[in-house]
Amino acid sequence: LRGDEGGGRMATGLRVGTDLLLIGELDRLSERPWFLAAWYTDDELAYAGSLGWTRRREFLSGRFAAKEAVAKLLGARLFGEVRPCQIEVARRPTGEPLVRLAGAARVRAADIGLSQVAVSISHKRSIVLAVAVGSCHKSQRPSSCRP
Repeated sequence: LRGDEGGGRMATGLRVGTDLLLIGELDRLSERPWFLAAWYTDDELAYAGSLGWTRRREFLSGRFAAKEAVAKLLGARLFGEVRPCQIEVARRPTGEPLVRLAGAARVRAADIGLSQVAVSISHKRSIVLAVAVGSCHKSQRPSSCRP
């Protein structure tokens, strides 16, 4: 979806990022404090700590995939300009994911005119899939919604 092709008008667009991984891929890394601190916010880790081992494993892998998907949506490399812990995947009261951006992730979103981000996380057996969708609105050329 794109807005008017005329220069200087409101650009609109839809951006999508995805990530897929096996839940067990993170087992060894998830035991290392440096990995947890680099990838997750304090709130994400606090919630994960309240879960049993199996659910914690699913939760952390889902958040990992969601952060990768959001980074792709932003057109940013993780540990390049954006750090994973600057992308928080919180929980709404309904349980659905809520994306909060901070630091360089928030700046990147503003730079490309990204006004909304939604994430869906799915688990099936040992696979986790995350899809991030964002809406761009920026008062510049229509190409401003591209990385």
